[in-house]
Amino acid sequence: MMADTPLLTFRDVWKTYGTGEAQVHALAGVDLTIRRGEFVAIMGPSGSGKSTSMNIIGCLDTPTRGVHGFLGIDAGALDRSRRAMLRNRYIGFVFQGYNLLPRTTAAENVELPLIYRGVPGRERRELAMQALAQVGLQGRESHTPAELSGGQQQRVAIARAIVTQPTLLVADEPTGNLDTARTHEIMDLLTSLNAEKGLTIVMVTHEADVAAYADRIVSFVDGKIASDTARMETA
Repeated sequence: MMADTPLLTFRDVWKTYGTGEAQVHALAGVDLTIRRGEFVAIMGPSGSGKSTSMNIIGCLDTPTRGVHGFLGIDAGALDRSRRAMLRNRYIGFVFQGYNLLPRTTAAENVELPLIYRGVPGRERRELAMQALAQVGLQGRESHTPAELSGGQQQRVAIARAIVTQPTLLVADEPTGNLDTARTHEIMDLLTSLNAEKGLTIVMVTHEADVAAYADRIVSFVDGKIASDTARMETA
């Protein structure tokens, strides 16, 4: 893959559900390019196509037609198992609900993706500790989710997402369950991971103040991109 190859591309991407009169176009001919190191926020009202596009970006779904390129290959043409391999190797996920195992420690939660990869125990623990330190949770490694605040739980979830050193972080409403102060803490953390580590981030949010942290805001309406604006243009 050439260095200037975009990380991710949509070329005339459609996603259609149902048939006949019940047919719905969740995405209707979307063109999108995301390059390495970008921080992109995806916005739009309910039913606009933002969640559908996120699922395709994260290799959780495939287009009905059109091309979803990821790292220079047609990810939409891969079978389920090969898409899973791509996802597990290159993409980290952060969700609104944290999705932590309740009876396990922060470190054990962060180790989970490494277990799936077959990484040996000692190396797993070392990498988990490094990831937790990156998100500012030194000293909390042995705490269970119930012993952590919502913001700290989301930091554990981010550590779990970055412990495999992914190329792309997909964040779906990452601050949706947090108060204003914790929201800004999490967004400052994501911004620093993008700026200092070069981590590419694609984030779905319905909050304009959260989207404002991104370098670029892509807004969906009725399955199409209504606007695609770099932050410098909005200043």
